[in-house]
Amino acid sequence: MPDPKKVVIEFAPGCFDNFDGTQEELDELVVEIQQLAESGELFEMSTPVDFDSLIDSGDEELLEVFNTGTRTLQ
Repeated sequence: MPDPKKVVIEFAPGCFDNFDGTQEELDELVVEIQQLAESGELFEMSTPVDFDSLIDSGDEELLEVFNTGTRTLQ
């Protein structure tokens, strides 16, 4: 496991476009995510992604991200 103290959280442009809350709530969420990463809890609570099941799911948006490494912002 990587050293959680060296983890940098980067959010993709537009990733919070559909966030339904205030700017203050969003700021608190971002701080909480960063704290979870720094403490190592983010890694302890995470679940590995099974890319084969993503492919089998037929979810076009997930497949686009998986195949190109990008997503279309709306």
